[in-house]
Amino acid sequence: MTDPRFLQENCCQNRKKPDSNMIYCPVEATLNLIGGKYKALILWNLVGRTLRFSQLRKEVPRATPKMLTQQLRELEADGLIQREVFAVVPPRVEYSLTAFGKSIQPVLRAMYAWGSDYLQERGFEVNCTMAL
Repeated sequence: MTDPRFLQENCCQNRKKPDSNMIYCPVEATLNLIGGKYKALILWNLVGRTLRFSQLRKEVPRATPKMLTQQLRELEADGLIQREVFAVVPPRVEYSLTAFGKSIQPVLRAMYAWGSDYLQERGFEVNCTMAL
């Protein structure tokens, strides 16, 4: 979820009309939504597919269950992902991108391309499971 201080002090999400005294920075707004430690990785892994929590844990192995849960809740609260709970035993929960979440794909692809170039220029081979 977006930091309440950010909403009150820095951005337009809680405002019906623009405030001439505020600074509205597109980069800051974007980073506020996807700048969490694992948010971009979660979003990247949900592009074109629906995943359960256990599948996301495998895709983002460095995230602790607590951190992954927190990041998923924030992405859901910001409208980037949707969480669907199925009334079965044991409970099943699936995550997928919303239409708004799908709109971030070009940004994620640009980050992947830039990061690939950065690593290769420094002599590292891209060896993660992600691909364009």
